[in-house]
Amino acid sequence: MNGLIKHQLKTRAMCDFFIIAGEHSGDQHAAALVKELRGRGFEVAGVGGPAMKAAGAELLFDMTQLSVVGFFEVLKHWRVFKDYFDRIFHWIDKNRPSRVIFVDYPGFNLRLAKRLFDAGIAHKAGGPIRLLYYIAPQVWAWKAKRRFAMAKVLDALSVIFPFEVDCFADTTLPTTFVGHPFAEADFHNSIRFDAHGQLLLLPGSRQAAVKRIFPKMLDVLDALGAQQEAAVLYPSESMLALLKTLAGNRTIAFVPYGTAVKARAALMSSGTISLLCGLAGIPGIILYRAHPLTYWLGKKLAKIPHLGIVNLLLKAPIYPEFIQNIQPKIVLDALQTAADQPQFYHEQANRVRSLLTHSKATSLADWAIQ
Repeated sequence: MNGLIKHQLKTRAMCDFFIIAGEHSGDQHAAALVKELRGRGFEVAGVGGPAMKAAGAELLFDMTQLSVVGFFEVLKHWRVFKDYFDRIFHWIDKNRPSRVIFVDYPGFNLRLAKRLFDAGIAHKAGGPIRLLYYIAPQVWAWKAKRRFAMAKVLDALSVIFPFEVDCFADTTLPTTFVGHPFAEADFHNSIRFDAHGQLLLLPGSRQAAVKRIFPKMLDVLDALGAQQEAAVLYPSESMLALLKTLAGNRTIAFVPYGTAVKARAALMSSGTISLLCGLAGIPGIILYRAHPLTYWLGKKLAKIPHLGIVNLLLKAPIYPEFIQNIQPKIVLDALQTAADQPQFYHEQANRVRSLLTHSKATSLADWAIQ
């Protein structure tokens, strides 16, 4: 985990945008925005990860190394998150960037937006800083009333799924569908389908979740025996170390995110990486295991028929989902059935891409600047 940078970040006169991305997927999405803003001459600071830094943002610190999901997982790291929260708030209060852009990560970002509003420095509270939100919280899944609290403090919202615009239609919050980053013409999906490729193991980017999901994926791999070469993608060196520890002496290729890889099928978590597989037309299965109390709470509150975003978009279990109670032999049978239908998954990939593509005259950066 990186500490504060050694030198003082730019003052308000020099910092146009402060962008906050708290996890790996948000870091990747924010990086494209950073690159475009920097290309137009704007100064960008923020909290993110290696992708934002490489794109030209000056980082206060890297928060992606502690990416967790679930109420009880967050509670476990409460003191660390509070320290992050306070440091970010005080920096914004002191340096007054023109705009703060929150990227996904609602549990943290919405609280910070409210804090800025309550402090009177947000535009809607009469202050100088406009608060923008990129990649909306999943109000269509749970805690739908958040949309009204968001409308009170935020100046604008951009969403990456077309159906999300309607979710905010009954609020005063200007909401714009900007298309999904993965559907952009210049986006390069490093994952490709190949009938003779490897089995991809994609346990995600959050360490707590990986510790629960990856061992189950390994159980399925063991059930396959020596029939199939396997590769696992990892987002960071710390994650690589964890994956290698869990894998033991199994023969698995460890491949960093962004490296070209060919796959015939995939075992995946329900996060961002599953959408990449969906767009690549790769047959597969979704596995998900949460902290038992988080799972119980989610069952009480969630209002969605599927976890995988491809399944949600197409309103059908295109990728079979095995949640919490994962039995390797049953998963293996489902995986082999999926792998025998490459044409079907190719057709679904085209359907998903058409839903996520937005023919727009303005870019995400245009939305952020307006």
